Order: sequence, then C-alpha cells, then structure tokens
Amino acid sequence: MIKVENGVLIYHYDAEEVWIQGWGTNGLRIRATKEAQMPEADWALDKAKCVAAEIRVEPEGAWIQNGKARLFLTNGGKITVFNQNGKLLLEEYWRNRRSVTDLKCSAIEVEAREFQPNKGGIYHLTWRLESVERSEKLFGMGQYQQPYLDLKGLDLELAHRNSQASVPFLLSSLGYGLLWNNPAVGRAVLGKNTMSFEAFSTRALDCWITVGDTPAEIEEAYADVAGKVPMMPEYGLGFWQCKLRYQTQEELLEVAREYKRRGLPIDVIVVDYFHWPYQGEWKFDPVYWPDPDAMIQELKEMGIELMVSIWPTVDPRSENYEEMLENGYLIRTERGVRIGLNYEGGTIHYDSTNPGARKYVWSKVKKNYYDKGVHIFWLDEAEPEYSAYDFDNYRYYLGTDLEVGNIYPVEYSHTFYEGMESEGQTNIVNLLRCAWCGSQKYGALVWSGDIASSFSSMRNQLAAGLNMAIAGIPWWTTDIGGFHGGNPNDPEFRELFARWFEWGTFCPVMRLHGDREPRQPQYGTTGGATCRSGAPNEVWCYGEEVYNICEKYMNLRESMRDYTREIMKEAHEKGTPVMRPLFYSYPEDTACWDVEDEYMYGGSYLVAPILEAGARSRKVYLPTGKTWENIDTKEQFAGGQWIEAAAPIDVIPVFAAK
Repeated sequence: MIKVENGVLIYHYDAEEVWIQGWGTNGLRIRATKEAQMPEADWALDKAKCVAAEIRVEPEGAWIQNGKARLFLTNGGKITVFNQNGKLLLEEYWRNRRSVTDLKCSAIEVEAREFQPNKGGIYHLTWRLESVERSEKLFGMGQYQQPYLDLKGLDLELAHRNSQASVPFLLSSLGYGLLWNNPAVGRAVLGKNTMSFEAFSTRALDCWITVGDTPAEIEEAYADVAGKVPMMPEYGLGFWQCKLRYQTQEELLEVAREYKRRGLPIDVIVVDYFHWPYQGEWKFDPVYWPDPDAMIQELKEMGIELMVSIWPTVDPRSENYEEMLENGYLIRTERGVRIGLNYEGGTIHYDSTNPGARKYVWSKVKKNYYDKGVHIFWLDEAEPEYSAYDFDNYRYYLGTDLEVGNIYPVEYSHTFYEGMESEGQTNIVNLLRCAWCGSQKYGALVWSGDIASSFSSMRNQLAAGLNMAIAGIPWWTTDIGGFHGGNPNDPEFRELFARWFEWGTFCPVMRLHGDREPRQPQYGTTGGATCRSGAPNEVWCYGEEVYNICEKYMNLRESMRDYTREIMKEAHEKGTPVMRPLFYSYPEDTACWDVEDEYMYGGSYLVAPILEAGARSRKVYLPTGKTWENIDTKEQFAGGQWIEAAAPIDVIPVFAAK
C-alpha cells in the first residue's frame, strides 16, 4: 500500500513501513522499519532541513522529487533513484516475484531491505543495492588503514578502532552522495556486482541521498544537513609540537623556549597523557607540574597555546572515583571486577552517555584547565579492551555505540561544546581519534591514530585523509613521522621523517607527534612518572640536514597562514574540504578521477607527496584548464599532462594554479 501523509511518501506491506521525504538541498531521506512505529532519532541529520517535496502517485507506484533528486517507489516496494535528467543512479537489489512485471523478477527470493530479528526485539539489517555501473568510483566513508582512494570493490567494517573511523558518507562519480545514517556497528560491501550496507543491531534503516552535478555541489548539500565545522582558531593554522610525552613542566617549557630561541614559528605545544596524579583526576600533578598557571602564562607570552590530553578512564585511587561511583557516572561491566582497561592501573571509563557524567567531567576540566587558559583538548578514548554492549537496552549517543566500547571521543567533544556554549564560547578544537557524521560541528579535529612509522603507512594516511575529507570531516591530521617507534638517529627513519614533515605542511593541521626510540628512563616513582617517555621528537633531534628541511617547511607553512585561514573559512561556511582529491576541483577532467596520490590543498596548490624510500622524483598529473607553476623551481607547465617532477630530499613537489 502506498499513501501520502503530511508530505511523507509512505509504503506499507506486511510488517514493514517505509517513509520517504524531502531533506535538504536536492536530498531525500529514506527510512524503513518493522517496528510498530518509526523511530524518532535523526542521528546525523538536522531536523530543521526537512523540506516539502513533490509527490505524484501513479498506477505503477509513486514519484517523489526534491530538486535534482528523483525517486520512484513501485507498488512492490522497490526503490530507484534518478537525477533531474532521468539518469539512473541507485537501484535496490530486489530478487523476488512480488512484482512479476519487474525485469529482474526472480525466484531466488532476496530482499533489498532484510530485517533479521536479534534477541531483544531489534534487527540485523542488510540493505542491498545494484551496482549500476562497474566503472563507478566511490569516495568517502571515513578513515581506513588501506591505500585506496577509490573504494569501489572494498569491504569496510563500520566500527571505530584506533586509527579507523567509520564516517559512512559516500560520494559517487555518477553524481550522488549517500549517507548511511545509522551509527550501528556493521559492514559496507561496495562490490562491482552489488553493494550492501549492514547494521548488526538496529531498529530501522535510515539513509539520506543527494544528487548534484559536481562533487562540490554534493559535498555542500551534505554539509548543509550534517553540519559544518566552526571557524578554525588562529592557533590552528601553524605548527604544533608534540611527543609521547613531556614529563615535567620544566622539560616542556625548555622545548618551547628553544623553538623561540631558534626563531621557529610554533603555535601549539602539547602536554600528553599521564600528567595527572591518577587517571580520573583531570588536573596537573603538582609534583611534576608545580605551577601550571605560570607555565601557561609564559607560553602565552611566547605566543604558544597549550593543549592537554584528557582520558575517560578513572582509577579507583582517584579522588573522584567514589563520588562518580555513587552517582552512577561510571560504566558497568557485565560481570566480575569493574575494570575496563588495565594500563598503568586497573581503571573503568566514565559513562559519556550519562548527561550528569558529562557535566561532571566538564566541571573538572573547566576548573583545572579551561579557566586557566587551556582551550584545546586532546580527547583520547584510551582503547577499551572489552565489549560493553546490551542488546536489550541498545543505546546510541551522537553516532557512537556501546557495542565496541567507542563511547568516548564524540561525547567528550559534545560535552565540551555544551560547556563552551553556556559561556558564549563555541570556537574550540578537540583532537579526537575517531568521529562520526556530524562530529565536525562540535569542533572535532580527527587524527589518524597510533600508526606505524613506515612509507606504506604514510601512503595509507594520504588515502585516509582524503576520504575523511569527502566524508565531511575537514579538520584532519596525522602524526608526522608515524607514531610507533622510529629512532631519530636512524638514517632511514630520518628520510621518512623528512618526507612526512614536508607533506604535513600541506595537511589541514601540521602536527608533529610520535613515540620515539630509545625510551627514556623512568624519572620518578609517583603519579604519571610510572609511564615512561619516548625519545626526544623536536625538529633539531634529527640531524642538521633534516633540521634545515623542517625549518624550510615550518616557515613555508607560516607564510601560507592567510591562505590557510581562507580555506578554513570555506570549510566553515560551505563545508568545503581543506584537502581535496583532484576530481573535486577538476571533475570534468576524467584523468583526475583516477589519480589517487595527489591532491589539492585548497583551490590553488597541487600537492604530490613522496611516498617511497629513495625516491628523488615522481610522476605528477597536472589537471587541464590551468597553467601550473612549480613553487620551488618556478617552472611553468600547461595542464592536461603528466610530467616528471624532481624531488630532492628537501623538496615535495607542489604546483600553484595560475
């Protein structure tokens, strides 16, 4: 049965009900459930973007159109999506005999929308789609540790892990964008014969589709319904110094002073984890950080902002543990001792799905950090080693879920954003390891996690950053040099570090971080001192040649401050990615859709990172329609051709559009 109620196209058959309505620019929202009523959650979508669409019911089914997006729903329940010119973009994979006039009528009986019941009255959902064209290219979906920009043919886990962030928005070369608006753990299979999206535990299918003539039109429509980043603060435009980890107040200050003595531009320095007495005490340990007020003031006088790391774990020895336990602010375990993570002590995570717990943590952070002048937070989820889920009382919050324990980074961001809003302050930066669709509007700056120090890992980060950008997260960064290991005295690592540093200059945020070797000796016996630090990780620790490279590119980044500010403004106002695949800026140049190891930093600079050890040149494609000038050699080249670009150890090939 098909009907129209309150501007919603509704299909009902047996236990299933489907709702389709206009949402945003050129967009349609599709929902389906087998529950008694449609769930109310909007997840990543802004409810205010629900709009009236044109609906026409015919004998064979019904049409619904919102701008360039046109959808046909058959009397048998099958959905197909077209653009304004009638081009087929998406088609559900139906293989049954419900409609014998369907050209794909089949006896194999496969549903496009399959709801398999789980215990507790909810479903394992699979949504199946035809692969309309084998040559279709797909981009987005978040951050995965693999080297492919084009995701067609890939099998992706929809879950968060350290260095993996599921942000399930797809942009297709056919001219559509698709948001899998369901934060459940699941799977996306983007095959050449069929595509499918799965949610392992959910109450409804929920997706949003937009149609556009260019990638920019699609991306901006998505940003309009899912949210845009705030304006990046000035301190986000320059160089950030970090390592695992500065152990004392004096050590950190001396590093900052050395940067200033050398005349090197620096905007941010980071106090990483275990600067506290116990986990769950969101404050500086007075033994090793005796005067944080004076430290912050000295840094500000040098023009440097301080970022602090915050963990969600609470030690039973913490001064806050009993109060949080009494008020129900800690998560619970299914059985046994209440320990969720055993790292420098057995701890349990605070319950970020509890509004009272969020308010409590913010009150501590506000008192001990924010009110002292620290307005940048590194919100680390601390990788829980367990699965904390309850299928009978399944809950989500802001796009993360309990099933894999990923209940921390987005909720932290939302907590701090709420606190800032109450004080009229919304221009914040939260450095997070994971995010979901819509996290950007809470000031989420995602970094790619604890990654390996290798050229292959660096290659993966390029794909991760570009797909994260298409997935709607413009603020993104990576650990320059990789996180795990790497000895500053090793010539091979120095080469990797130099190449990564050059590339980092053209990332949305330029941040040096890593856990270097050899490890430093333990410097104390109490508090965070039990967590040993890695080797020094400042730019002067890698030898004179590398230092000169770092100095060159730090100054280049500083000279681009006005430009970086402008492209951050585009991200804030329109949702435009800061890092852009070539096809985003040059969609009519078909070759640009095939190039996966170059990108545009904003609209003016083409960046071609060196991704192999020993390479001193590389092939670079220059898009048609522009003249391109090598920023190092000042040579100019016509667009629409491949060239061999020189890349001595102190050069990353970068070309300015003229």
